[in-house]
Amino acid sequence: MNDSVGNSPVNKALAWVNGSDAPEKSSLDLGFMALTDCASLVVAATQGFAQPYGLTLNLKRQSSWANLRDKLVSGELDAAHSLYGLVYAVHLGIGGVASTDMAVLMGLNQNGQSINLSHDLQQQGVVTPDALDRHVHQSRTKLTFAQTFPTGTHAMWLYYWLASQGIHPLQDVNSVVVPPPQMLAHLQAGRIDGFCVGEPWCASAVKQNQGFTLATTQAIWPNHPEKVLGCTQAFVDQYPNTARLLVMAILEASRFIEESQENRRSTAQLLSARDYLDTPLDCIEPRLLGAYDDGLGNQWQDPHALRFFADGEVNLPYLCDGMWFMTQFRRWGLLREDPDYLGVARQVQQLDLYRQAAAAVGVAANAQDMRSSQLIDGKIWDGSNPAAYARSFRLHAMAEPSNRHAQR
Repeated sequence: MNDSVGNSPVNKALAWVNGSDAPEKSSLDLGFMALTDCASLVVAATQGFAQPYGLTLNLKRQSSWANLRDKLVSGELDAAHSLYGLVYAVHLGIGGVASTDMAVLMGLNQNGQSINLSHDLQQQGVVTPDALDRHVHQSRTKLTFAQTFPTGTHAMWLYYWLASQGIHPLQDVNSVVVPPPQMLAHLQAGRIDGFCVGEPWCASAVKQNQGFTLATTQAIWPNHPEKVLGCTQAFVDQYPNTARLLVMAILEASRFIEESQENRRSTAQLLSARDYLDTPLDCIEPRLLGAYDDGLGNQWQDPHALRFFADGEVNLPYLCDGMWFMTQFRRWGLLREDPDYLGVARQVQQLDLYRQAAAAVGVAANAQDMRSSQLIDGKIWDGSNPAAYARSFRLHAMAEPSNRHAQR
């Protein structure tokens, strides 16, 4: 027994802490939103995964993504559970804030968001994509859909899915921003007809008979990028050891969550507490375990449910994942010109730091910086020609390119 002690994770961790790789800053304020996919931060902070690395993680729940963004940029938060598109918008200076160099330290999760429609639409028989398409194009009043942040993942999933069904997300419907925990109240009050958000708010709507889930985001893009561990580049530059150790602690927590169904269940229980999601367990646990009930009588075990680790596949910050969000900013007119897609992604995605952290905790890290995926409309995204990809969509909101911008 004693022979194994010297190689224990705690002893390895203490070697990091006591050596030249000790954290430059040991107490960190981490922002998160009340969403199931903040789980790895909560587990890392509360279940003993950070202390062996000399870190204390102070969790700070935020009321909106805009609030989280402002505190991250100002330095009030050291790092945060972040929307992929939020980090890139700040880096590019779009969405009403000055450009600040940003960093994605790791992916936190994939999959697990949904598009829900209201009980009223359900009563009218608008329960399929075709029925929604007909309703949108025949009704005199525009439907209003909510997402969580103008450049966020939920806006991009909502826009992509609507467009794949022939509905222009910026012309055929209205789009508004609502913070995740407020979605149900807005739906109940009739201010919105549907929304795209993370759990537990979609499952909660179904549970409360406030409508149904029409589409999951994993049906749009199986194993899509979602939340990331975001911070400013200044934080990484100033505290490189701290950043690496933080990734190590959260990687270990991510691995723990997926080690067993029991761990997933205990994670759901932990998240339900008042300090985190403050939501009944039965709104969190089923979809965290991949068990879906859409509110229309359909139940299934989803093969691409919310995941936090998958042997590290979830966590590598692939260049193409960051690039995809920029192609959609371009597609929907948030960027007026093509950015240097690859150059920007190389600045933001902290691949070297991530791979060092992964190696230190025995997590395999793909040597490739890109991956290939097929989305709901049949298009392949592999990062190889982002400018052409951004222009390849029938429905878009780009200004007509001048000749000098035309594809050769």
